[in-house]
Amino acid sequence: MASNADYTATGRRKTSVAQVRIAPGSGKISVNGRAFEHYFPLESHRKSVKRPLTLAEVVESYDVRVNVRGGGPTGQAEATRHGISRALLKIDPEFRPLLKSDGLLTRDPRMKERKKYGQPGARRRFQYSKR
Repeated sequence: MASNADYTATGRRKTSVAQVRIAPGSGKISVNGRAFEHYFPLESHRKSVKRPLTLAEVVESYDVRVNVRGGGPTGQAEATRHGISRALLKIDPEFRPLLKSDGLLTRDPRMKERKKYGQPGARRRFQYSKR
Protein backbone atom coordinates (compact mmCIF):
# COMPACT_ATOMS: atom_id res chain seq x y z
CA MET A 1 0.00 0.00 0.00
CA ALA A 2 1.46 3.38 -1.04
CA SER A 3 1.20 5.92 1.79
CA ASN A 4 0.51 9.26 0.05
CA ALA A 5 -1.50 7.93 -2.87
CA ASP A 6 -5.06 8.78 -3.83
CA TYR A 7 -7.11 5.83 -4.94
CA THR A 8 -9.80 6.67 -7.50
CA ALA A 9 -12.75 4.66 -8.76
CA THR A 10 -16.07 5.17 -10.51
CA GLY A 11 -19.39 3.85 -9.25
CA ARG A 12 -22.68 3.79 -11.15
CA ARG A 13 -26.35 3.17 -10.39
CA LYS A 14 -29.29 3.99 -12.70
CA THR A 15 -28.27 7.36 -14.19
CA SER A 16 -25.98 8.40 -11.31
CA VAL A 17 -22.21 8.42 -11.72
CA ALA A 18 -19.90 8.85 -8.72
CA GLN A 19 -16.18 9.66 -8.97
CA VAL A 20 -14.61 8.54 -5.69
CA ARG A 21 -11.17 9.48 -4.32
CA ILE A 22 -9.90 7.74 -1.20
CA ALA A 23 -6.78 8.89 0.64
CA PRO A 24 -5.32 7.90 4.02
CA GLY A 25 -6.81 10.18 6.68
CA SER A 26 -9.17 10.42 9.62
CA GLY A 27 -12.48 9.16 8.19
CA LYS A 28 -13.89 12.40 6.77
CA ILE A 29 -16.37 12.00 3.89
CA SER A 30 -17.33 14.88 1.60
CA VAL A 31 -19.77 14.74 -1.31
CA ASN A 32 -19.73 17.44 -4.01
CA GLY A 33 -17.75 19.70 -1.66
CA ARG A 34 -20.37 19.41 1.09
CA ALA A 35 -20.38 17.51 4.36
CA PHE A 36 -21.55 13.92 3.97
CA GLU A 37 -24.29 14.35 6.62
CA HIS A 38 -25.75 17.39 4.82
CA TYR A 39 -25.67 15.86 1.35
CA PHE A 40 -27.35 12.60 2.45
CA PRO A 41 -29.76 13.63 5.24
CA LEU A 42 -31.46 10.20 5.34
CA GLU A 43 -29.88 7.67 7.69
CA SER A 44 -30.55 4.83 5.21
CA HIS A 45 -28.50 6.60 2.51
CA ARG A 46 -25.65 7.31 4.94
CA LYS A 47 -25.61 3.67 6.07
CA SER A 48 -25.58 2.52 2.45
CA VAL A 49 -22.61 4.75 1.59
CA LYS A 50 -20.61 3.68 4.68
CA ARG A 51 -21.34 -0.05 4.25
CA PRO A 52 -18.13 -0.96 2.35
CA LEU A 53 -15.99 0.98 4.84
CA THR A 54 -17.58 -0.69 7.87
CA LEU A 55 -17.28 -4.16 6.30
CA ALA A 56 -13.57 -3.60 5.61
CA GLU A 57 -13.21 -2.01 9.09
CA VAL A 58 -11.43 1.08 7.74
CA VAL A 59 -14.00 3.81 8.55
CA GLU A 60 -11.50 5.90 10.56
CA SER A 61 -8.48 5.19 8.31
CA TYR A 62 -9.39 6.93 5.06
CA ASP A 63 -10.79 10.26 3.87
CA VAL A 64 -13.31 9.96 1.04
CA ARG A 65 -14.03 12.71 -1.51
CA VAL A 66 -16.90 12.11 -3.92
CA ASN A 67 -18.18 13.95 -6.98
CA VAL A 68 -21.58 12.57 -7.94
CA ARG A 69 -24.02 13.70 -10.60
CA GLY A 70 -27.21 12.49 -12.23
CA GLY A 71 -30.19 10.63 -10.84
CA GLY A 72 -31.84 11.03 -7.45
CA PRO A 73 -30.64 10.67 -3.87
CA THR A 74 -30.93 6.87 -3.68
CA GLY A 75 -29.17 6.32 -7.01
CA GLN A 76 -26.43 8.73 -5.98
CA ALA A 77 -25.96 7.03 -2.60
CA GLU A 78 -25.70 3.61 -4.24
CA ALA A 79 -23.37 4.89 -6.98
CA THR A 80 -21.16 6.31 -4.22
CA ARG A 81 -21.23 2.97 -2.39
CA HIS A 82 -20.22 1.17 -5.60
CA GLY A 83 -17.34 3.61 -6.16
CA ILE A 84 -16.06 3.30 -2.60
CA SER A 85 -16.13 -0.50 -2.89
CA ARG A 86 -14.10 -0.39 -6.10
CA ALA A 87 -11.58 2.05 -4.62
CA LEU A 88 -11.12 -0.17 -1.54
CA LEU A 89 -10.16 -3.02 -3.87
CA LYS A 90 -7.34 -0.89 -5.29
CA ILE A 91 -6.11 -0.22 -1.74
CA ASP A 92 -6.12 -3.89 -0.74
CA PRO A 93 -7.24 -6.80 -2.97
CA GLU A 94 -7.79 -8.83 0.23
CA PHE A 95 -11.12 -6.98 0.69
CA ARG A 96 -12.54 -8.64 -2.45
CA PRO A 97 -14.23 -11.73 -0.87
CA LEU A 98 -15.64 -9.57 1.93
CA LEU A 99 -17.18 -6.98 -0.45
CA LYS A 100 -18.24 -9.51 -3.07
CA SER A 101 -20.16 -11.66 -0.55
CA ASP A 102 -22.19 -8.56 0.36
CA GLY A 103 -22.85 -7.77 -3.32
CA LEU A 104 -21.08 -4.40 -3.22
CA LEU A 105 -18.90 -4.95 -6.29
CA THR A 106 -21.74 -5.80 -8.65
CA ARG A 107 -23.06 -2.94 -10.79
CA ASP A 108 -26.84 -2.97 -10.32
CA PRO A 109 -28.12 -3.23 -13.92
CA ARG A 110 -31.71 -2.15 -13.21
CA MET A 111 -32.65 0.96 -15.19
CA LYS A 112 -35.89 2.81 -15.82
CA GLU A 113 -37.75 1.21 -18.72
CA ARG A 114 -38.49 3.55 -21.60
CA LYS A 115 -41.99 4.71 -22.51
CA LYS A 116 -43.35 3.09 -25.67
CA TYR A 117 -45.39 4.83 -28.35
CA GLY A 118 -49.13 4.09 -28.43
CA GLN A 119 -49.32 3.77 -24.66
CA PRO A 120 -49.09 6.20 -21.72
CA GLY A 121 -46.06 4.63 -20.00
CA ALA A 122 -43.54 1.82 -20.20
CA ARG A 123 -46.07 -0.97 -19.56
CA ARG A 124 -49.37 0.81 -18.90
CA ARG A 125 -51.88 0.68 -21.75
CA PHE A 126 -54.61 3.16 -22.57
CA GLN A 127 -58.01 2.04 -21.25
CA TYR A 128 -59.75 -0.39 -23.58
CA SER A 129 -63.31 0.50 -24.54
CA LYS A 130 -65.46 -2.24 -26.03
CA ARG A 131 -68.24 0.13 -27.11
